[in-house]
Amino acid sequence: MKFYTHRSTLDVSASVNPMGELKGYPVRPGMFDVNGATALPVGVNFTVHTHHGTSCELLLFRRGENEPFAVLPFPEAYKIGDVYSMIVFGLNIEDFEYAYRIDGPWAPEKGMRFDKNTILLDPYARAVTGQKEWGKQQESCYRARVVNDQFDWGDMPQSKREMSDLVIYELHVRGFTKHESSGVEHKGTFAGLKEKIPYLKELGINAVELMPIFEFDETRNAREVNGKRLLECWGYNTVGFFAPNTSYTAAQEYNKEGTELKELIRELHCNGIEVILDVVFNHTAEGNEQGPSFSFKGFDNKIYYMLTPDGNYYNFSGCGNTLNCNHPTVQQLILECLRYWTVSYRVDGFRFDLASILGRNEDGSPMDNPPLLRMLTYDPVLANVKLIAEAWDAGGMYQVGSFPASRRWAEWNGRYRDVVRGFLKGQNWESWKAAWSIAGSGDMYGGYSPDDNILYAGYNSCVNFLTCHDGFTLYDLYAYNEKHNWDNGWENTDGSDANRSWNCGAEGETDDPGVLSLRWRMIRNACAVLMCSRGTPMFLAGDEFGNSQNGNNNCYCQDNELFWLDWRLLEKNRSLFEFFRFMIDFRHRHVIIRKKLPNAVCGMEPIHAHDVRAEITNLPENTRTFSVSFAGYDKERGEDDLVYVSINTYWEDVTITLPALQRPLCWYLCVNTFGDGQGRYFYPEDQEVRIDGEFILRARSVAVFTGRRIKM
Repeated sequence: MKFYTHRSTLDVSASVNPMGELKGYPVRPGMFDVNGATALPVGVNFTVHTHHGTSCELLLFRRGENEPFAVLPFPEAYKIGDVYSMIVFGLNIEDFEYAYRIDGPWAPEKGMRFDKNTILLDPYARAVTGQKEWGKQQESCYRARVVNDQFDWGDMPQSKREMSDLVIYELHVRGFTKHESSGVEHKGTFAGLKEKIPYLKELGINAVELMPIFEFDETRNAREVNGKRLLECWGYNTVGFFAPNTSYTAAQEYNKEGTELKELIRELHCNGIEVILDVVFNHTAEGNEQGPSFSFKGFDNKIYYMLTPDGNYYNFSGCGNTLNCNHPTVQQLILECLRYWTVSYRVDGFRFDLASILGRNEDGSPMDNPPLLRMLTYDPVLANVKLIAEAWDAGGMYQVGSFPASRRWAEWNGRYRDVVRGFLKGQNWESWKAAWSIAGSGDMYGGYSPDDNILYAGYNSCVNFLTCHDGFTLYDLYAYNEKHNWDNGWENTDGSDANRSWNCGAEGETDDPGVLSLRWRMIRNACAVLMCSRGTPMFLAGDEFGNSQNGNNNCYCQDNELFWLDWRLLEKNRSLFEFFRFMIDFRHRHVIIRKKLPNAVCGMEPIHAHDVRAEITNLPENTRTFSVSFAGYDKERGEDDLVYVSINTYWEDVTITLPALQRPLCWYLCVNTFGDGQGRYFYPEDQEVRIDGEFILRARSVAVFTGRRIKM
């Protein structure tokens, strides 16, 4: 028996008769509550809506031809409210592509930009034509295809993992395998990523966060700098929200678009890896007043975008326009989009780019209880889906720790990134905030919700990260004091200047063994602290083997070797990969790092910060050395789970003491990022080193201990 996730045909009997004829095609009023174009046994149902538009035409094209072979105006009788819907009988979905034209007033000062000659892409298009060949400029209008979805998901259940149990690996589908060294057959595609699943499983991550995979236009603002063609390859310029990026597929998928992506997601799930999509509902590729009009502007510019009183575009996204997310029509589109990817693609979660925009009113002002966020929070289809907010925008709204979403959402923890980066490089004035952040940011994310009668804990509300696509790689964080974005063509003015990075004594590439040794130690420090912090850890693909972007902290336009992962570094820096792998496994094995457990039998408090002497739990304001302890009783293991993380950002060794444990318990050293002089930085369970009382924490290093019964 097969189970399908989306109806490739709706229950419209072949005996349904047409009621009229348009240009030789039998037609009848369609299904007004089913947006987009849907294949039926008798033909195709087309449904679209416009509030301020005055008429609508359906255009049918032959594949590869620029002129439509049929133009079918919707009769007035085929309109209910603002919705046009029509069944066109006898159409074979493989024989055509489609688009629309909308007539209406041209009054930009009032926010209306209708043009009856502009060919428009269906906002609900499940597949977009013209973008299959990567980097090729769109020669004509965007058009859509009807998708026949018969993908069989079997009886695969939805993941029920908590956020805190994830280790998230952020990657770019093309950049992950495009480099010649990737060793895959289908480079830069969904299929290529699928070939790398054994590697992901070996690394130990259990969630991938895919940078935007909705159809986007990488050729927007394409230009040449220093002999290289620059493309906006990251994908944050959406063309269609319901369509996967066709240039990420290894093969043509005419009318079966999405199949390769679904095969990838199914295989990831079979290997215990969840899929989170980076979604961009804050702006589109149509840009500002000078930008093109190919979809939303032509259907209802005044509804889909936030406009100033004189009809110009608010730009809270920094990309020319801002979606009007809390207009009911746009709310409906976003909800249907997320439901579609959840049901038809079995996506496990969504990370919302510049999510503070989702909480702005139509005039741009912040809302106390945004209806869109509330609707997504309580939607039954999305009930088990992870919702992650990048809780700021380009308009100055910063909501880390205060995103208005009833604690249902998690947040990218920007404070964690900033203060832990700063503390690890030696900014000791960040010590208090760093301790809070490592302990789960309970000062920002703990609290009680009277609506749900639930005591929320920070570990399910924050995503901790030190690196992401936007900024330095982890290697570059400790190889450069300044950004080096000259290849982007903006005179090094783009990208953040607030990197809290440190080159360890030499800017960029160096042969100095002392500098290199310190850099690798700083990277191990960052990895160890991230994996031993309460909250959900996330890191950037390639960090685990020292991938570098030569100091460029804004590679959005570098579709070349600068941005693509260089897989040769995996073998060159194998010891770093093994360290990451150990730390990820260590986190999986120690539940107490991830969440609160029942009180420990040994009497240690659940979580605490400690001075160099463990019994002192009030940190000096400007300390360079502190520890964080996690303690609880693990019912599954039938014993206490005790973890002690010690961080020394001082340039000299510091002697620390560990908390007193009653026999038969004692402390064992699991991780020492300074190393033992023989290249060992971690110890498997059967090789852990017993520590009694004191430990010399070497300069600029991290040590991790576990408390357990004395080994006989």
